[in-house]
Amino acid sequence: MTKKYISNKDETVRMFENNFLESLSRVHWTVPLWFFIPIILFFLYRSIFTFNIIAEVILLYFFIGLAVWTITEYVLHRFIFHYKPSSEIGKRLHFMFHGVHHDYPKDSKRLVMPPSVSIPLASLFYFIFNSIFGSVLVSPFFAGFLVGYLFYDITHYAIHHFNMKSNFWLAIKNHHMLHHYKYDDKGFGVSQPIWDHVFNTTFPDKNID
Repeated sequence: MTKKYISNKDETVRMFENNFLESLSRVHWTVPLWFFIPIILFFLYRSIFTFNIIAEVILLYFFIGLAVWTITEYVLHRFIFHYKPSSEIGKRLHFMFHGVHHDYPKDSKRLVMPPSVSIPLASLFYFIFNSIFGSVLVSPFFAGFLVGYLFYDITHYAIHHFNMKSNFWLAIKNHHMLHHYKYDDKGFGVSQPIWDHVFNTTFPDKNID
């Protein structure tokens, strides 16, 4: 089996000469929780107390948002993070966004999205969804979407650094480990493998070797 990483230890490579930019590229795994849980609670508060949306509608749009995140996760990972650019600038950007993670898969400070990336990206998605659902229904929808994102980010960290014991989590971990160490052109679902089965990008076997 061809080695698909540079180091499998908790270490990394410096990406920026500038110390400030370098600091923005590395983040503790709990940071997304501190940033996005208050935002999720804000949108749920707006749904209940500002817009007085009935509970059934809140739950419906919350779970629609959660479902939309799962396909968003798949599309981003497959078509953006694994896009293979030909230009030197493109290759550099690809390395910064995802290539470094495949080269150093256990680097604990580059396993969740830093706020310098996740906040602008979340803002972009919010404006897109606001134009689709309107200013009222976007609140429960976006709360669900962000919960899906947090589940993805924390699951990604846990896969690489937590000791999984249950069959469910071991299956999730094995799916992602196959993507890293054997088939980097398959297995693009991180928090769940659903869309890999739908779009036939799951693995021909289930063994890492």
